[in-house]
Order: sequence, then C-alpha cells, then structure tokens
Amino acid sequence: MGAIDFYTPATGPDLTTAFNAARSHHRWEHGHSGFTGTVAEKDTVVLIDEPWRSEQEATARAEQLVHADDPRISCKWGPAGALPITTDSGERGWLLFGTAPH
Repeated sequence: MGAIDFYTPATGPDLTTAFNAARSHHRWEHGHSGFTGTVAEKDTVVLIDEPWRSEQEATARAEQLVHADDPRISCKWGPAGALPITTDSGERGWLLFGTAPH
C-alpha cells in the first residue's frame, strides 16, 4: 500500500462541518472500502493557522507543507491539514490536504 497527496477545497459554516461534508462526498464518490487516496481516509483535521489565501495560493502552500514532511500532516494515517481560503466563487472555506493511503 502506498500513499497519495490530495488537495480538496471545502466550504461550510465551520471547519468541522466542511471537513465532514468533504469526507462524506469523497466516500460516496470513491467508495467506502478504504485506500481511496482522498480526504475520505482522514478521521481528523488540523487547522494550519495562516492567512486567508486564494485557492491557488493555498494549494501552492499546501504542496510546500506536504513536500517538506510537515509533522502536523505528514503521516498518511494522521490528520488532514486545513488552510483558510477564499474559493474561486468568493466563498470562505478551507483547503483540506495531506497524504492518504492508496
């Protein structure tokens, strides 16, 4: 079993709601059998307390954190990371990211 990086924008009234909605969506899209390489494999999320960014800027920052093996999000069995974003449609949300079993 390997791991794959994922970057998933999510919106909702708060991070927990957005995270749970994204997990449910990806379980529906990719199945419930595990090893999807998506946010569906994550049980928890950790907010990386950084400034609001555009979705593109947040993705670039998340890639830096993943490739640097940031200990907050480096374990494929550990929490997903979350960066605050303003989506392309102008909504506030979070970019969920990390490495997940695949």
